[in-house]
Amino acid sequence: MSQNFTPPAPDSYTAAPAPAPARSGNIGLAIPGAAVTALAAGAAYGGIMSAINFQIGYLAAGVGFLVALVAVRLGGRNPILPVLSAVLTLGGVYAGYVLDTAIGIEKRQGIPVGELLTTDFANLNQYYVDNIDPISILFYGIGAYAAFQTARKAAN
Repeated sequence: MSQNFTPPAPDSYTAAPAPAPARSGNIGLAIPGAAVTALAAGAAYGGIMSAINFQIGYLAAGVGFLVALVAVRLGGRNPILPVLSAVLTLGGVYAGYVLDTAIGIEKRQGIPVGELLTTDFANLNQYYVDNIDPISILFYGIGAYAAFQTARKAAN
């Protein structure tokens, strides 16, 4: 039993839907979002360092990772995001070290952390700069590198 197949006329096919547009993102939202993430992750980094009384490079990389993910999620594929993420991560890691220093001073001298971070910030910063160690500088690099690479790869 043979059946004859007749294809439908070309006019009867429905067109395939157009592909979804590439997500462009919003760089104006990515910058403050990543900055807030850098401060929050940096504060967590400082709190953890203070609680365990030890520095961990993976935590600095974690700060960079979080900053980059937020930046790319909000900013899309903008080529400035890897550099922006690295710079904001440096600020976040700095915030963590300053918070750790403030907590240490509070434990030793009894000066409240809030006072150190507000009215006495210039002295706190100077104390931190005077006592920075090479491993801290390495961790700045680890965090910035992690942020740059995460944002670069996530944007592709």
